[in-house]
Amino acid sequence: MTTTPVRRRRIRQFVPPQHGAWAMLLLPYLAGLITFGFAWPDLPLLGAWLCGYLLSYYVLQAIKTRRLARFRVQIQLYAPLTVALSLPVIAARPALLWFAPAYAALLGVNAWFAWRRHERALLNDLASVLQSCLMVPVVAVVAATEPRWEPFLIVLLYFTGTVLYVKTMIRERGSVTYRRASVLYHVAALVTAAMFGVLAAAVFGLLLVRAWVLPGRPLTPQQVGFVEIGASVLILVAAATVP
Repeated sequence: MTTTPVRRRRIRQFVPPQHGAWAMLLLPYLAGLITFGFAWPDLPLLGAWLCGYLLSYYVLQAIKTRRLARFRVQIQLYAPLTVALSLPVIAARPALLWFAPAYAALLGVNAWFAWRRHERALLNDLASVLQSCLMVPVVAVVAATEPRWEPFLIVLLYFTGTVLYVKTMIRERGSVTYRRASVLYHVAALVTAAMFGVLAAAVFGLLLVRAWVLPGRPLTPQQVGFVEIGASVLILVAAATVP
């Protein structure tokens, strides 16, 4: 009876309560994998990607709270795991180092907003989105093939719009400005996606409807998350089937 709550507390100590982050981590990786094919470095890459996210989360928490000691255990766990899993990937595909400056700059943006304790800022969210979506060309490099930018752009269009849409459903609920920005963005995303084929256009048409109709309705964060799970599946199909 008492072991389950203890186990949950231990898990929460090492796994952040950011459920939406897992879609941002896995969707670009899977889109790249389906589009460009599997190579053995993809396995340690996934481990390094997930551990790197967990490491960055606790480092940013330490920066935000100015309390490194509070998160030292998590950082000491995930830092060596991230390095150990990254080394075979870099050794097999040294060209991945070209992505390092971009990730360093984007993490610098996250750190700056964490220091200011303003991590919910739109620019900070967009920096995180770009970090996530860069995994699509990363997987292409791992596959030793020429990157195709259409899957990257489809995933980027989706997550950028999701940042705006989710704000209209939770933190900026009732904001007319955010709702208009979200709808206008999704109209532009639909027009752009139409260049990638009928399926992509249909998916972004549904996303536009969801951005138009759902704000203002009494949906819980969990229900909003379920809608995004379905949207993520559709985006994965669209990104993987670009002509």
